[in-house]
Amino acid sequence: MAYHYARFGSELVITARNKTLLNQVAEKCLQLGARKVFLISADLADPEGADRVVQFALEKLGSLDYLVLNHIGYVSLLMWNGNAEQTRSLMQVNFLSYVQMTAAALPSLTKTNGSIIVISSICGKLAIPFAASYSATKFALGGFFNSLRYELKLQKKNVSITLCILGLIDTESAMKETRDKGIVNKDAYPASDASLEIIKGGAVRAQEIYCPWKWKLILLIKEWSTLLTDWIILSKFN
Repeated sequence: MAYHYARFGSELVITARNKTLLNQVAEKCLQLGARKVFLISADLADPEGADRVVQFALEKLGSLDYLVLNHIGYVSLLMWNGNAEQTRSLMQVNFLSYVQMTAAALPSLTKTNGSIIVISSICGKLAIPFAASYSATKFALGGFFNSLRYELKLQKKNVSITLCILGLIDTESAMKETRDKGIVNKDAYPASDASLEIIKGGAVRAQEIYCPWKWKLILLIKEWSTLLTDWIILSKFN
């Protein structure tokens, strides 16, 4: 996503835990045409990290047009083993830090009539095996940001929220995890294409986008045939 934004001549603030990789991404963004790139290393499992990232962005850029929420805590695809603490920790990274960053950025986004882009998952619409804690965090994102969208409209605030519902994307980590667990991954969606669809969705202020689009069809099937939906889900797993 940073590379696509760079090609459009954006001014960027990017964050991740690994500062070495951040420097590499920032350098490539400048080569691709970004006007400015600032980076900050942060771990969003730390409740203070979210506020620190947004304040850094505001200091460097002055204001925000887009807030792209796209970070995730590591979770292995395993059956839930009763570890409630792991679920709580994942909630901090995958949900609560999204809320914290939104709270910190919303005053600026309100002034610029900006946009919030929330990277979610089909697991936030449709529960699957081996992802109980992960699904909980993604369902929480949908509930919070869909509700917030209504509240912004009631307050006459012109801030859009785009919820991005992603299926399996062909990132290196996702491909390894699904292969190791025997999950069908031949129809994984290209990461670069998904990134561009996400950016386009935010630019046109869409409420939701799906990558790939077939998941929207499966959700429609779910509305009238639970048994068929269960068969489709379970057919993806060994």
